[in-house]
Amino acid sequence: MPDPYQVWLSEVMLQQTTVAAVAPRFQRFLGRFPTVAALAAAPAEAVMEEWAGLGYYARARALHAAARAIAAAGAFPPDAAGWRELPGIGPYTAAAVAAIALGQPEVPVDGNVERVVARLFAVTEPMPRAKKTLAALAQGFSSDPAMRARPGDFAQALFDLGATICTPKNPACALCPWREGCAGQAMAADLPVRAEKVPRPMRHGAHFLALDGAGRVLLGRRPGHGLLGGMADIPGTAWTGAPWTDAEALAEAPFAAPWAAVPGVALHGFTHFQLTMRLFWARVEIPGTNQDWRPLAEAARILPTVFRRLLVLAEGAGVR
Repeated sequence: MPDPYQVWLSEVMLQQTTVAAVAPRFQRFLGRFPTVAALAAAPAEAVMEEWAGLGYYARARALHAAARAIAAAGAFPPDAAGWRELPGIGPYTAAAVAAIALGQPEVPVDGNVERVVARLFAVTEPMPRAKKTLAALAQGFSSDPAMRARPGDFAQALFDLGATICTPKNPACALCPWREGCAGQAMAADLPVRAEKVPRPMRHGAHFLALDGAGRVLLGRRPGHGLLGGMADIPGTAWTGAPWTDAEALAEAPFAAPWAAVPGVALHGFTHFQLTMRLFWARVEIPGTNQDWRPLAEAARILPTVFRRLLVLAEGAGVR
């Protein structure tokens, strides 16, 4: 059986992140935290830095908390119900680990499986309201002889069916092994029914890039909870509904310095809002040992993508 830790880690990483982005980062993460015990023993900052760039950082905080719970218990949970009791683990991840790593007939329902089920049973209820209906229908697969004989392979086959044949656009129905029993085949391209997208509001911020004589970047650290909780950041203002003027932004600077505005803006999209960021920079020398100065390459590695965009903006303006 596959290692439950590796199955769990891969499933968490793949939530909202593409396979292409995850593949190299999965191996790097395992290189730094090869076992659940190693992850549990690591400082939270080390875990968050290793997760930088993958987005949805609450996943990393929950992963770390769950690893500590497993280490304290001395063993992995024996079934999906036990996995669901851990921080950050919902029905999908619990079922995936149970099926793939524990060989139990659990049906993990992700977006691919929802699409397969919506088409197979011609579910016209719009998303996301249809999620409960689709999850209930998917549980019918748990009694399938193939699922009971090889749960992990059956779960992987469901994922692959949705990813390669029952695709969002132009589904290859002629190649589908379930085409003869598919109630929604004639309208497959329109299923599942999607609710109209609500435009995301725009927020605005200003950030302050401090460089020392060696070209190192001064980093801050976000609060442990909330958006990007616990991650390194480039100090800045709150993100508000109105743009910041120079005077307003400079009044929020972390300390007095000859701040200069960098031309242009950096843009980033979050799930519920879009963000426009201005950038100011200064060459400074701040005495003391409590500041977190990092070489530019290291800063780029540990910063979340939203703040990496500021480094790209600075580099494009010749700031280094």
